Amino acid sequence: MIQKISFEEDLELKRFASTPKEKKPRFEWGSALEQDRLNRPEITIESEGTERDFDLAEIADTIGNALTDLLLSRQEEEIFTEVNRKFVASVAESVGAVLAKQIEQGRALRLSTHDIHLLIEKALIENDAHDVARSLMFGRKKSAPTAEREPVAIRLIRRNGQVVPWAGSKIEIAVRKAFLSLHLNSEPAVEIARAVTERLNVGGQAFINIEDVQDAVQEEMMRQGQFKVAEAYILYRAHRSRVREEEGIAPVDEAEQESLIVVTEANGDTNFWDGVDLKRRIDFATIGLDLNIDADTIEKELRRSLYPEMKRADLQKTIILNAKSMIEKDADFARFAGRILLTFIYEEVLDWDIVRDGVDSLKEAHRRGFKPYLKRAIEIDRVNPKLFDYDIDQIASSLDPSADLDFDYLGVQTMYDRYLIVDKTAKKHVRLEVPQYFWIRVSMGLFHHEKEDREGYALRLYNLYKSRRFCSSTPTLFNSGTLHSQLSSCYLYKVDDSIESIMHRGIADNAFLSKWAGGLGGSWTAVRGTGGFIKGTNGESQGVIPFLKLHNDQLVAVNQGGKRRGSGCAYLETWHNDVDDFLELRKNTGDDRRRTHDMNTANWVPDLFMKRMEARQEWTLFRSNDCPDLHDLYGKAFEDRYCEYEAMAERGEIFGQKRPALDIWKTMLRMIFETGHPWITFKDPCNVRSPQDHCGVIHSSNLCTEITLNTSEEETAVCNLGSVVLDSHLDKDGNLDHEKLRDTIQIAVRALDNVIDINFYPTEAAKTANSRHRPIGLGIMGLQNALYKKDIAFASSAAVEFNDEFMEAIAYYAYEASADLAGEQGTYSSYEGSKWDRGLMPQDTLDTLADERGEEVEVPRAGKMDWKPLREKIAKNGMRNSNVLAIAPTATISNIMGTTPCIEPTYKNLFVKSNLSGDFIVLNGELVRDLKKRGLWTEEMLDQVKYFDGELDSIEGVPQDLRDKYTTAFGIDYKYFIDAAARRQKWIDQSQSVNLFLPEADIKTLSHMYRDAWRKGLKTTYYLRTLGASNIEKATTSVKKEVRGRAGQVEGADHTKKEFSADEKKACSIEAMMNGEECEACQ
Repeated sequence: MIQKISFEEDLELKRFASTPKEKKPRFEWGSALEQDRLNRPEITIESEGTERDFDLAEIADTIGNALTDLLLSRQEEEIFTEVNRKFVASVAESVGAVLAKQIEQGRALRLSTHDIHLLIEKALIENDAHDVARSLMFGRKKSAPTAEREPVAIRLIRRNGQVVPWAGSKIEIAVRKAFLSLHLNSEPAVEIARAVTERLNVGGQAFINIEDVQDAVQEEMMRQGQFKVAEAYILYRAHRSRVREEEGIAPVDEAEQESLIVVTEANGDTNFWDGVDLKRRIDFATIGLDLNIDADTIEKELRRSLYPEMKRADLQKTIILNAKSMIEKDADFARFAGRILLTFIYEEVLDWDIVRDGVDSLKEAHRRGFKPYLKRAIEIDRVNPKLFDYDIDQIASSLDPSADLDFDYLGVQTMYDRYLIVDKTAKKHVRLEVPQYFWIRVSMGLFHHEKEDREGYALRLYNLYKSRRFCSSTPTLFNSGTLHSQLSSCYLYKVDDSIESIMHRGIADNAFLSKWAGGLGGSWTAVRGTGGFIKGTNGESQGVIPFLKLHNDQLVAVNQGGKRRGSGCAYLETWHNDVDDFLELRKNTGDDRRRTHDMNTANWVPDLFMKRMEARQEWTLFRSNDCPDLHDLYGKAFEDRYCEYEAMAERGEIFGQKRPALDIWKTMLRMIFETGHPWITFKDPCNVRSPQDHCGVIHSSNLCTEITLNTSEEETAVCNLGSVVLDSHLDKDGNLDHEKLRDTIQIAVRALDNVIDINFYPTEAAKTANSRHRPIGLGIMGLQNALYKKDIAFASSAAVEFNDEFMEAIAYYAYEASADLAGEQGTYSSYEGSKWDRGLMPQDTLDTLADERGEEVEVPRAGKMDWKPLREKIAKNGMRNSNVLAIAPTATISNIMGTTPCIEPTYKNLFVKSNLSGDFIVLNGELVRDLKKRGLWTEEMLDQVKYFDGELDSIEGVPQDLRDKYTTAFGIDYKYFIDAAARRQKWIDQSQSVNLFLPEADIKTLSHMYRDAWRKGLKTTYYLRTLGASNIEKATTSVKKEVRGRAGQVEGADHTKKEFSADEKKACSIEAMMNGEECEACQ
């Protein structure tokens, strides 16, 4: 029975080993064992996420099945003989004896399928049954999971051109077979396979041919002294090659006759489309993905709605749309659809064809096309000629198209529609950039002025972008490396109480800023209220509302090149006597001349108001011209002066209107629920904790409430934004990778600081402020994804603690990076006298706030890091930037990065996301992967998830721990949002865009929520999100329902889908922001 396997028998054995079990004879090999066979509870077997008790009969069946394949390959008819049964029983019992000995030593065993196979292989070799051991190897699908190491980026190209993920386990199995064919112990195969994988992985190639892999295996065998095995392996390869040549074996013609359709080209010619390119696209798009549908079924899905003589462009669109429609079937189809779209982008931009050239030539196509791309972009004035100062060959050789595999469909489509440079000089507009050209262009633009190693810095930032560790804000992505270097996101201004200031700062300057820039946030408190005396005309003021209406219309009238509507937010302090009208600016009823439907509004609330409201005391409204200094005061100084003005009003010296503070508070809450505005932001925490309290006052925040910078008559504050992708900075155990995080932040802060010197400033006041103080705003995104990776529910104390931990680390490394830059390039000009200069870090100022407020700020003060070395470094070097941290919304750039927006929880586990590039199904990939691990992801589960709008509470069979982990935004108690935000705010020198979520109208809950935010030291809050109806399409689910909950349909409303023009697709939409969607103004 035991003999050496010939080459021909080897081929036959491989064929039988791959034959499905149901097509082969089956025998009860376990019956050959004695009745008292080993069946012990101390031994458990792990397989595919499940556990089962050990049974020696399984060992016998595994050995018997390998023996069956071997004998079938030799065309032997007698298989289940007494001799063979005894052989199987003997080998199985020897395995059992090894395990029994371990148990007798008091060891409970937990074995994987891989461990069992190794034990069987060893027992077969000891019984001189190397041919059966080799048959066992042919039957193995994969090897064991190896120790954690750097991910393998290379992809394998088979002989038929198919591209598959790298599988080091298959290398190991192939090498084991070579050893077993010579009756040698196959254990060295593990080290050989590992060495081959590591050597090829560091080679820098994105794709590698099978022949090159086999060459590497031969070399590694000889390097490790396995010359006899290497010789046999070489002869085996040569023999296989001759057989293929003699038999004329070639890659199978994938174009089947019935799949051919006639396609009309753009020039009117017609050609047969054979579908080979579609197969190639599917091969590329499935690399490394765990899809629940086979390739043939996928191809049929992508062929839906194809018809004879369709236009080539329509063929492409149909395939892309069909791929997009599959996203709801499995989370990985989002990346699949993105890759399908990518292949068409490559063909549009590069001199590359997926059939002619194959994916293995993509890196070379990127390298070869980079210089022509730059030349053409410069020729049509879309890229700055200074980029040619770089070593273009070095840059081009560093481009890595394999990084594109991490894009999902939403990210690719968003980038294609909004960010990639388009050549519009010809009749047919074409993209000049692929994603990797885009990333490197932005990086080169930000580091061009570096005096030393500009290529090194640009490539470091490029690596952060392409590996999804950091992303700059949308204006920077739009314009870096171009001839128009408007890279900043946010502008903050202050309007003074004069017609000159109103028309110049409030209208004219803002028109210039709207034309070129991002979002505007400004204080209008100083403008005198209704009834205020106007000395020059001896008349009375109409108040601030008419001017806000004018500002609203200016935002609509002046936009960014006709592509992007201006976006602004007006702030008013709560003591202003026009506050009642201000609160109603966004109402849909009333006099439309006193409404600002296109502008955001925000309350600028002093601590004294909150204390009066909580004490149920009176609040006095003033005209700002009667108390001109009040807007510049905060803390105890404000309280003292406010009380003086109240006394003056009591004596009739100035105007004053007393109102119950609680009534004003209730109106604020009612309006924010009804209209989403005005937002509630807190004046005193912003100012008391400001590092720049020595040289000015913060009069408002910005459009998205994360920026808190001083403004004045001569300064319009500017902030440059970028965000760290938090979930890309966790190690394999879910812990923060501090070394990686520090490296990311060092280059990110340098890039943000460079924006200040490169930037185009629409007004002199903006240039003055930014050059003087050099503020930046480094934020984060991907918090929810990070919590998923840590297996922590958003609504948990562990999540709150993690917010404290990661924000401390980011703050530490960001402030350190700014101090390092100061040591290299000098401090910002107004550094002297700042809190940094006085030795005060942001976390130190919580006690200052509590002292000024006269109440405790309910935030734990402790941290985990040693701040002493950083304090010493700042004392020595100073700071390069007056402000460093600010958490912006990141809606758009988080789409590109493929992560969750900033600090927000999951909106829903399955929903349709609408933005100006279209509607996109979003399916929570982490949820799907967790359900797959537990064997719960089925068609029925998908139907249930769709039926219940992505909510798990009502779905039977979902474990409670998964329900908790995947609770969505409206199921999370507001206390967790507030507590987490308070922990982060402790470390942040500016603020954060904190959205709050409320499933239903409840003024009492609203009041508790915002009061809790104030007590815990939050500086600002952003949108109040309310629960609307789901817009998931239910037509594709077998679950039927009539009406459940709020239908979300307004009777008589027009539900026709809005069509957007090409220009409008880059517009900023207030309506989108109110509905949980996105705006580009900040990020």
